[in-house]
Amino acid sequence: MSHARIRPLNPYAAKPTKRPAGYTTIRASVRPGRPLRVWLNPGHGAALLDLPYELCWATTWMAEANRWIGPVVGLPELPYVDFTAVLFAHRDDRVHWKTETIVAHAAGRPFAWVDDELSPADSAYVAGHHPAPALLHHVSPRLGLRDGDFGTLAEFAAGLST
Repeated sequence: MSHARIRPLNPYAAKPTKRPAGYTTIRASVRPGRPLRVWLNPGHGAALLDLPYELCWATTWMAEANRWIGPVVGLPELPYVDFTAVLFAHRDDRVHWKTETIVAHAAGRPFAWVDDELSPADSAYVAGHHPAPALLHHVSPRLGLRDGDFGTLAEFAAGLST
């Protein structure tokens, strides 16, 4: 079974005064200071669980995603990629700071990674450092996950079993 790393559950770049249809607002106190506004779609959990993946958080929230995001979207507690050692580290090669850690976490297994900050440099890194199939799927930070994104994830998983 392949792994999926799902980040863009929060369309944070949508117009700040207009919550997208189907989303609810939470105020998460994950860092000291004022709470962070997060928009989440309660239907996304069921849609993700319907996919043939072992789900895993790949977010800066790490374990906190199980506290603040999972319950709102209907996901059980999930494992997470531990980014503590590389959080926001700069790379001169334009590869996202998460990429190397995600490839290591996949440990040679097929995986799908959905994020809003993916670039061709990440695809090249994965192709050069990961022996199994991998889907790096960009999602708009203004829109979040949409039906087409779930279709892309399902198609990738189906292709692994053929």
